[in-house]
Amino acid sequence: MKKNVEHIIDKVESGSIAEELEIEVGDVLLEINGNRIEDIFDYQYYTQDEYIEVLIRKPSGEEWLLEIDKEYDEDLGICFENGLMDDYRSCHNKCIFCFIDQMPKGMRETLYFKDDDSRLSFLQGNYVTLTNMSDDDVDRIIKYHLSPINVSFQTTNPELRCKMLNNRFAGQALEKAWKLARAGITMNGQIVLCKGVNDGEELERSIRDLSQFLPTLESVSVVPVGLSKYREGLYPLEPFTKEDAKAVLDVIHRWQEKLYPEYGLHFIHASDEWYILAEEDMPYEETYDGYLQLENGVGMLRLLMNEFEEALAQKLPYKEGRRTVSLVTGRLAYRFIKEMADRMMEMYPELTIQVFPIRNDFFGELITVSGLLTGQDILAQLKDKELGDKVLLPQNVLRSGETVFLDDMTVEELEKTLQVSIDIVKSSGRDFIEAIIN
Repeated sequence: MKKNVEHIIDKVESGSIAEELEIEVGDVLLEINGNRIEDIFDYQYYTQDEYIEVLIRKPSGEEWLLEIDKEYDEDLGICFENGLMDDYRSCHNKCIFCFIDQMPKGMRETLYFKDDDSRLSFLQGNYVTLTNMSDDDVDRIIKYHLSPINVSFQTTNPELRCKMLNNRFAGQALEKAWKLARAGITMNGQIVLCKGVNDGEELERSIRDLSQFLPTLESVSVVPVGLSKYREGLYPLEPFTKEDAKAVLDVIHRWQEKLYPEYGLHFIHASDEWYILAEEDMPYEETYDGYLQLENGVGMLRLLMNEFEEALAQKLPYKEGRRTVSLVTGRLAYRFIKEMADRMMEMYPELTIQVFPIRNDFFGELITVSGLLTGQDILAQLKDKELGDKVLLPQNVLRSGETVFLDDMTVEELEKTLQVSIDIVKSSGRDFIEAIIN
């Protein structure tokens, strides 16, 4: 039975169907086609048809039943106070690799929220463990044919999965993934690899088991566990070495060579960190199957470099005059950013580009990605440097849609303290070039 939930409209898009029908902010959505709406799954399903009936309650208490003719799948143009149209579901696991458990105290409350909501998987690409997904959730995903769903597998060994997630139901939760696959729901998977736990023979087993669900399960990424310095009292985990990384890549490449001829997909993918740690070249673009796992750091550097080369070949016009620009990056991508900077200085002789790899003192030196850099680490390592005309920061160091770092320092505060102009660079190779020369 559906919950009796009311959904307050928070925004009406200009020129939308909703605006034409005089739906306004503050109105309450009650029903669509006589159905009470539980959450975003229901809403998107019932608004697909070309003819729908929408019951709205105005702030005065008056109820309007609106008959709407529209294009199939055309959006009504309304947003709600809660994007899910329901409470967010938190994770009840205690995973041995969870990064949230490795964060220091005293940060803003939202950073400690562990989501494990299948609806966020569909809407935002989040990975879910399936342990917090009910059988009703699975049935609704199949009924509405919502995909892709992103699943954090870690291992297909049921007993080991229970140990890694610290949840006695984690092993049997895998059955939900198999049920989704059999129903034709497209999925992508993830394995957070922990040294001495789910690598080696266990990784071989996981790839073998998961490959049985090709092509419905389109891809699986393998990412190394992130280890901060705040691990006191947590499961003892060790960082991977260069030799470990080479061994992981050997397994992944062997399976890619086996699966690609049959399915036209490489299926199992290594995140960029493995190639950097192993000191091997990044694979060619074709290996990434259209960058299915980009948000997991799979192919991110290859895409950036390709976009950079394409834009550089166009010889974009440079504003005349000598200029010094400073780039901030994490230590992981430093070598690649430095190579790109050197190429630019060859093409634009009046440019001087400095690249500063920031050591992550806040979370610990084992954390090398730019997305986990803090304002205080950037400030501490740049404050005595000659920074030139401006400093460029990658967009992923900031909270989404804001100018705030993980430690709540703002870009404006950093700019004021360093006494230099700061610009934010978007993620593409062309954006990288344009931010420097314009």
